Amino acid sequence: MSLPIRQIAYFCQDVRAAARAHHALYGSGPYFVADNIPLARAAHRGVERLLDHSSAYGQWGDVMVEFVQQNNTGPSPFHDMYPEGSGRWGVHHVALWVDDVDAEVARFAAAGSPCALRAEMNDGFVFAFADTSATLGHMTELYTPVPVLTDFYAMVSQAATDYRGGDIITTIAFS
Repeated sequence: MSLPIRQIAYFCQDVRAAARAHHALYGSGPYFVADNIPLARAAHRGVERLLDHSSAYGQWGDVMVEFVQQNNTGPSPFHDMYPEGSGRWGVHHVALWVDDVDAEVARFAAAGSPCALRAEMNDGFVFAFADTSATLGHMTELYTPVPVLTDFYAMVSQAATDYRGGDIITTIAFS
């Protein structure tokens, strides 16, 4: 079974500033920024917790790049790797498309990479982070390539193909 990387994500202090800096250095983007992404539920290490985060999504060659910031304080898969108040930022996860999120979470856990987060968006879309940091230095995000996801990936990729200059930031909202 081959699970190619679909996205690389960086934890940062400010998603817009990080997206602009990445664009200036690598030519990535344009970026679509979602502030305060609504979650129906989030369980960090099995404990239900608030997770308020914002993300910027852009295309970087064949791979989507995401910049993510946590807007609330407290434990999270982001603070697992980059402790709150540490001022440290960097690669947080790569994302894979899988047939069954829960089955893959169990498979990763059996291989020594426990579930750091299982979350559900308001539309029912589920994603999870397997904590692969001990072996890979980053987490691995798992989600199923349902149309809402594949359509979003296609839109971001097409925007990069069509980009001819101008502001690289567009604010969007997830419901």
